[in-house]
Amino acid sequence: MNLSDWIERNAGLMPDKAAIRFPGGDVSYAELAQQVARLAAALSAAGVGRGDCVAFLGFNSPQMLALFFSCARLGALFMPLNWRLAAPEHSQMLRDCPPKVLIVEAGFLAQTAGIGDLPEGMVKIAIGAGTDGWIDWDEFGAAGTLPRDTRLGAAQEVPGDTPLLICYTSGSTGKPKGVLLTQRALECNADNSVDMHGLTADDVVLTTLPLFHVGGLNNQTTPALRAGCTVVLHPKFDADATFDAIENEGITLTVLVPAQLDMMMAHRRWASADFSGLRMVTTGSTIVPRHVIHAVHDKGVPLVQVYGSTETCPIAVYLKADEAMRKVGSTGREAANCRMRIVDKLGADVARGMTGEILVKGDNVMVGYWQAPQATAAVLVDGWFHTGDMGHLDEEGYLYVDGRSKEMIISGGENIYPAEIENLLIECPDIAEASVIGSPDARWGEIVVAVVVPRPGCKLTGEQVLKLLEGRIARFKHPKEVIVVEALPKTALGKIRKEDVRQMVARA
Repeated sequence: MNLSDWIERNAGLMPDKAAIRFPGGDVSYAELAQQVARLAAALSAAGVGRGDCVAFLGFNSPQMLALFFSCARLGALFMPLNWRLAAPEHSQMLRDCPPKVLIVEAGFLAQTAGIGDLPEGMVKIAIGAGTDGWIDWDEFGAAGTLPRDTRLGAAQEVPGDTPLLICYTSGSTGKPKGVLLTQRALECNADNSVDMHGLTADDVVLTTLPLFHVGGLNNQTTPALRAGCTVVLHPKFDADATFDAIENEGITLTVLVPAQLDMMMAHRRWASADFSGLRMVTTGSTIVPRHVIHAVHDKGVPLVQVYGSTETCPIAVYLKADEAMRKVGSTGREAANCRMRIVDKLGADVARGMTGEILVKGDNVMVGYWQAPQATAAVLVDGWFHTGDMGHLDEEGYLYVDGRSKEMIISGGENIYPAEIENLLIECPDIAEASVIGSPDARWGEIVVAVVVPRPGCKLTGEQVLKLLEGRIARFKHPKEVIVVEALPKTALGKIRKEDVRQMVARA
């Protein structure tokens, strides 16, 4: 099997149905199948085979999804790059897992200039504009020679344990780790999505989240393409365009994280918007404020929470539409193809109502981190993924998340690890110490706050501190506030007491 079989099967059953609706026109299932076949042939001619990596940098697009399924057909590894990151961050990922082929949208070509030396022999392809040293996308695709039998399933069998997707997530040390998800993991995740959403070919799914996140790619988009739905795909989120699609394009399902919902709720159109076509709205990525839940419910639409992570593909725990209003604040019960435990520090299951670490097990869980066996062993024990998140179960077995992974900050749906920012700040000769924490924020969920101690004799301002980060990390990771103090609270062993720093920030 390989996941491109999904597209081929639907091309046979409903060739003229729109698979992807995108600004500029629809792509039918038959057209998508042909695109996948041609791209797979072109990638193969460029030297891409089983286990090789193909990287993509750009906004959501049909080309991005076609590349994903082309990689599935070849047994290759697809690496979607977060377009919000800075060039040095992309460079780190491309050095860690060098791709055979890099595809970049024209709007991001200038950014690639700051990446530095790219892997030797890598094929570079540009979408939307030609430039020196880059192959034009249309020319590349046209070069793909289809076999006589163009049925995708006839091309080759790919074992289900073949990694298909590598998504980088910053670790607690600040170094990004490549999460490896297999073809079987994505199939299992699609099964979970079908159970969660009651997904059928009659659904019309709106995707506004970026496809470089598993939340945008796998909560609904890839499961919808397996089910034969139409996916209305937006290049990126825009509140007006989202309202337009929900009201005018027959949308039945969509995923909107709390930051998106906050923007929509603040919009002039919220009060009069017609959401009557929606069966439910899925949300997650962070603790969802109750005022957001009630605001969506007041529109007559169930807001269902999903819990998971990049390492779980992401669907691991979820509510269903008929449970949403009864279980406000819960993330639901374990997915159809998952097991979940809540354990104490010794690994023993805790009683209902008691807080412990959330563990998840299932075929949707990653096989590990790319070339990081120690980091993998630390979180995968006997098949159980140790999330680092804390939660408890109520008497009916519904999960409530009490806290997030150690010190991770989630701002506007983006995961931000303090160590990554702290490591950059302490490189400054004028900074003696730095501690970065998340502070509650009504719009973003959390904002990044940096607390720094200047070296003796040095004077620091917040503006000076922020300038140290310019061009080095993504803008969304930059602190919204900088607090300069004389000393940071520490333990007897010299470790910074993060909780005391949070209290310090709260007082400030």
